[in-house]
Amino acid sequence: MSGSVAAVALAALALTGCSSSDNSDLNSDGAGPLNIGGFTDVTSWDPALADIGFDGPFLSAVYDPLIALDGDGTPVPALAKEWEVSEDFKTITLKLRDDAVFSDGEAFNSAAAVKALDHLKSGVRSQEAYLNVESFEATDDSTVEIHLSKRDDTILYYMGLGRSYMPAPAAIDAGTLTKAPVGSGPYTLDEKTSVAGAEYHFQKVADHWAADQFAFDPLTIMPIDDPTARTNAMIAGQINVNYAGPDDLAQAKANNWNVESKIAGRIGIQFTDRTGASFAPFGDVRVRQALNYAFDSAGLIDMLAQGNGKLTNQVFPSGGEGNLPELDHKYDYNIKTAKELMAEAGYADGFDITMPIMPVLSAYQPIANQVFADLGIRASWDEMQYIDYAEKAPTYPAFMGMIAIDSNPVANVERQIEKPQWYNLTPNADKFPEVQAAIDEVHSSDPGPEQVKAIEKLNTIVTDLAWFDVWFQSENSYVSTPNIDVTAITGMMFPTLRQIVPANPSK
Repeated sequence: MSGSVAAVALAALALTGCSSSDNSDLNSDGAGPLNIGGFTDVTSWDPALADIGFDGPFLSAVYDPLIALDGDGTPVPALAKEWEVSEDFKTITLKLRDDAVFSDGEAFNSAAAVKALDHLKSGVRSQEAYLNVESFEATDDSTVEIHLSKRDDTILYYMGLGRSYMPAPAAIDAGTLTKAPVGSGPYTLDEKTSVAGAEYHFQKVADHWAADQFAFDPLTIMPIDDPTARTNAMIAGQINVNYAGPDDLAQAKANNWNVESKIAGRIGIQFTDRTGASFAPFGDVRVRQALNYAFDSAGLIDMLAQGNGKLTNQVFPSGGEGNLPELDHKYDYNIKTAKELMAEAGYADGFDITMPIMPVLSAYQPIANQVFADLGIRASWDEMQYIDYAEKAPTYPAFMGMIAIDSNPVANVERQIEKPQWYNLTPNADKFPEVQAAIDEVHSSDPGPEQVKAIEKLNTIVTDLAWFDVWFQSENSYVSTPNIDVTAITGMMFPTLRQIVPANPSK
């Protein structure tokens, strides 16, 4: 899932056929091998079906995107070397490169781009970027127009996030992308030496149009979902970039590893019905506010994240647009206030609730039980496995977990507040006139400062309404050997290869 429930460990994967490396072998570009320790296996080689959360390294190896993101989450050129948005915001004109070639030998051009975009628009997962697209049109060999049914302030961001990878036309027609990727990317998958689920080896494309941006050779990606196994692989030199857990951060200084961290998601309780239609207590704003006051967020950061997080009640990334620092302490821990609010709402004696739980959230359960007991809430728990959690948890009145947030503030408005998501099946923003009016203002405001002010207004409203119970914002961390720099992006669970580069000696 691109909005992951949590960064979870399912089972350890053996490192088959991996040879230890001291990471000192340099190629002609001055960069050695890149061996990535990923968190999960690739979900699909078809970019229309892939979960871009942790698929970034895999997909960016074999495919080029039309648009990429920089470290701030701003769209930047890739296969589309420039673009222009019409004055009515309903046409986006892309000017394409003319020097990209698919690994099957076919040249990339506007016809290929339109075919790929139509494929992505119909994709179960990739369609999220193209919901407002009426059509794609190749106006000449190097120009594509995207025709929108209405203004869309997030399409370029979603495309850059991982929804504009271009597969080859012949592979789309053959329906073989799920088995074998065919793109114009900087590497090709070596199917003979790769072992599905354990390690994937890639060969560098020498004449790739951006070969100098992808200096590492060779490239190996190893999905290792057990954090201890990843740490051991990093220490042994089997990998040189790692999705980091607490053990890796503790090891970083001793091993001279680089550390990169970025806000990734919100930890806390997701309310699934704020109208009270299915669970009356959560239809009362005072109950939702009581739960916000009842959790000691500052203590939870130390307990659950070992200090690697930001104290805030908001879903807009700390330090980013839409986030208001003055709201960070709106619900500072106050159990007395929480009990008073419960009593005012008619629940002085609490209520009964059933919530889901999975093994990776076991550390949260005793904390929640204690808080619930303080408020008289009697909780029972339905145990389930991670694979079922995303499907079943949103059918309960509330559930706990980590939900990814975006660097793009309008995307946060849509994903966190306005539109149905796996974790928010019935947003019901239209049932709250002040919320819906603020959302409408966001979408009608001119992009820039005016729109940011509208987002801040909406943020204030939903925070006042305790739309969520955010304990804190968590960080994703990555460690790398001294010769490698990683740039994390809020919204990407794992950076793409464009964000993994040889270290700058002058830093």
